[in-house]
Amino acid sequence: MKKILILDDKESIAKILFMYLGKENNTIWFDNAKKGLDWLNEGHRPDLIITDLSMPFMNGVEFVEAIKANEHYKDIKIIVLSSNDSTTEKIHLLELGVEDYITKPFNPIELRTRVKNILEKIKN
Repeated sequence: MKKILILDDKESIAKILFMYLGKENNTIWFDNAKKGLDWLNEGHRPDLIITDLSMPFMNGVEFVEAIKANEHYKDIKIIVLSSNDSTTEKIHLLELGVEDYITKPFNPIELRTRVKNILEKIKN
C-alpha cells in the first residue's frame, strides 16, 4: 500500500481526497506545510505528496522548494492541487520538478487516475 501525504488547510478537501484515495492508499493529512515538513523530518517518507499552495505558516511553493532542495526528499513525487490558476506559478512548480498541477475545483476521479498513474511508476 502506497503512502500519500496530503497538505491542505481545508478539511473539506482532505475529506474528498481520503474518500477517493484512502481505500487503495495509506493517507495522512496535515492542515499546513510546516507540519508536513516536520513529519518528514521525523523520518516518515510518503510515496506521493499532494499539496495546496495557499496555507498558513509556509505556503506550498516554499514547501516544494524545500523538498526539491533536500537530498533526502527531492525524489518524492508531488502533485500541486490549488485554486491558483497562474500560468507563471504552474511553470515555476513544474520546473522545480512537481509531477502534476491540478486546478481546483477538480474532478476527484480524474485526480485518482492521475495519482494511480504516478504511483504505478514507483518501484515497491
